[in-house]
Amino acid sequence: MQEDTIDLEEAQIRQLALDAIEAWNRHDVRAFTRVYTDDAELTTVIGTTVRGRKAIHEHHAAIFATIFKKSRLTPGEIRVRFLSSEIAVVNVRWEMTGALEWDGKEIPIRKGLLCWIVKRQREGWLVKVMHNQELTPLRY
Repeated sequence: MQEDTIDLEEAQIRQLALDAIEAWNRHDVRAFTRVYTDDAELTTVIGTTVRGRKAIHEHHAAIFATIFKKSRLTPGEIRVRFLSSEIAVVNVRWEMTGALEWDGKEIPIRKGLLCWIVKRQREGWLVKVMHNQELTPLRY
């Protein structure tokens, strides 16, 4: 890929990440799941794997109504690495406030890393695979 094409593609992928975070912050499940392919696979920080856009929608509708109804994500560094002209890996560092335990108690600030594999589709770049990781400081 030419450098100017890479810059444009990277900007589109970065915007995809920002769109997903904005949708999360509005708790807009339709907009949030729009960034995924129909056959996407999503793995949460606790290892739950959800397959397919419809299942991702149902999963997030439930958590947006409960434990994440007051949550807010703030993006950190977004890194894009192209594996080909059609596939890229995206790492998005995040911080979350307002998350709740199942008993309603607020969880202190959380930090994590989203790892996406995105694929160019007719409609633009979309997430094919997502793994979410909580970055808890280790104590040695």
